[in-house]
Amino acid sequence: MTMAQALIAFLKNQYIARDGVESPFFAGCFGIFGHGNVGGIGQALQQMPDFRYYQSRNEQAMVHAAVAYAKTKNRLQAFACTSSIGPGATNMLTGAATATINRLPVLLLPGDIFARRNVAPVLQQLEFEHSQDISVNDCFKPVSRYWDRISRPEQLLTTLPEALRVLTSPVETGTVTLALPQDVQTEAYAYPSEFFERRTWHIARNRPDRRALEQAAAWIRASERPLIIAGGGVIYAGATELLCDFVERSGIPVGETMAGKGSLRYDYPLNLGAIGVTGTFAANRLAREADLVIGIGTRYSDFTTASKTAFQHPNVRFININCAEFDAFKHRACPLVGDAQATLEELQVLLGDYAVAADYREQAERLHGAWDREVERIYELRNEPLPSQGELIGAVNELSSPDAIMVCAAGSLPGDLHKLWRARHPKNYHLEYGYSCMGYEIAGGLGIKMAAPERDVYVMVGDGSYLMMNGEIVTSIQENYKLIIVLLDNHGFKSIGSLSRSLGQEGFGTRYAYPENGVLPGDVQDTEVRPLPVDLATNARSLGAHVIECKSHADFVAALEAAKAVERTTVIYVQNDRYQEVPGYESWWDVPVAEVSTKPQVEVARAQWEEKRQQERYFL
Repeated sequence: MTMAQALIAFLKNQYIARDGVESPFFAGCFGIFGHGNVGGIGQALQQMPDFRYYQSRNEQAMVHAAVAYAKTKNRLQAFACTSSIGPGATNMLTGAATATINRLPVLLLPGDIFARRNVAPVLQQLEFEHSQDISVNDCFKPVSRYWDRISRPEQLLTTLPEALRVLTSPVETGTVTLALPQDVQTEAYAYPSEFFERRTWHIARNRPDRRALEQAAAWIRASERPLIIAGGGVIYAGATELLCDFVERSGIPVGETMAGKGSLRYDYPLNLGAIGVTGTFAANRLAREADLVIGIGTRYSDFTTASKTAFQHPNVRFININCAEFDAFKHRACPLVGDAQATLEELQVLLGDYAVAADYREQAERLHGAWDREVERIYELRNEPLPSQGELIGAVNELSSPDAIMVCAAGSLPGDLHKLWRARHPKNYHLEYGYSCMGYEIAGGLGIKMAAPERDVYVMVGDGSYLMMNGEIVTSIQENYKLIIVLLDNHGFKSIGSLSRSLGQEGFGTRYAYPENGVLPGDVQDTEVRPLPVDLATNARSLGAHVIECKSHADFVAALEAAKAVERTTVIYVQNDRYQEVPGYESWWDVPVAEVSTKPQVEVARAQWEEKRQQERYFL
């Protein structure tokens, strides 16, 4: 077999199992062919059609689709992605970082330079004066959990088992990159037949150290105001029902990270919703006063910790339940290194009939109710002349099926969605916020629909992200995976415009408008702005989507209903108010402000920043 044929034959026979349920690990391969992979991986995929090949429009987008697929499948299934040499390969770098930062498995197979070197430099080869063994694919090293260059066909025998070990590991998973020199892809080798036998990778539910469990139980019993932070690890471990039971018995309230939203239903009385920078006042108030924080499957990003200002109790302590030791030890925690489900089971046994004080539980439930009323207030806004983003989110949330999946990634939408979206099952809310990558949304929606074709998928995307990457609309139509894309147009970068104004910089460079005298207008020049003649609705039509254009909230509601009956990908286009915002709720994000400036408003913002910074803490 050629090296490429052997690679695909090996991938076809890799299986994964957890709790006795077994399935193929790879769902297929996304790819765009060029001279660097067409004769190798391309020929192998053509020869083995049972390993399904999917044509993509952009290499970054196909990795995003693979990432979203793996997330929807709780990391129990993945895609390979192949590209040609050069720009096709480097286009995948952003997707590689997205996967690794979010701890989601994806296998990248970029074409590479000739291993035999005699015809170098080949088309698209980066020449490096001090080594002949470097190509642009070396750029993948820092964003990959495992990286190798296959310079001889037999190297697959040792590389592929390592690649699968990493991809299937809950602790180590992320991007695996195998750089494939284009000549070696086509070279034949007599591979041993046992290399292609079916292999099952079992996902263990590792249990934490007993002494650490006993210490954690003692800390919980000694605490007066404990708070759980539910991260993505709760959902990936399938521990949502167990978490609900644990919370019901103990009365410990819960705040949810971006990845952990949906760990509990929105209407569960002890679910305080989003926590941190984009959090609710309910979660953030209890976080500020918590004397014990129990992090489950979270890596404590700055959005979760509000740049280390969220937890202000002078003696706050942390218990971290995480399969990764790296995350379990953060904040000088009592580390419970193990699977979230297995750990909660053992911890619940040790706690027995423990429960928080009745008045603390009642306070949490009151805050839950107060927050629910605030969400309802925002849902019922009828801003004129353009609708607000919050009320549009409300319409999508209320008119979509409880089994639907909503996907988003970047801009002002994630913050508003984290606060306002009422998650009704663990996969109802899909946010890529580890890398917050603009352009993920439509490609991610495609990957989600492929993973869950029985569910409606709502892609919520702003005009900025849409313009960065919309080509997978074509793929969704080609493969008959219907998406409902809600395209919100505020003529610029709404999120960074707001951030810029908060820094005293007047929204500079964040509007889509013609420059005046060589300078792009800011947000204080409303009457003088000349908008660009861009028609996003027509653009979406040109890609094959059915498009419904809206002018009002009533139009938008009607469009959501109408979209359900359309058989192909549908784009609902609506303009929304650039300045009407969902408030921040008793939290802060550290974005440095210029220390000196000729603008007085920047100096004011700097003074406010310096004051807030005093609340940042080390947990030593």
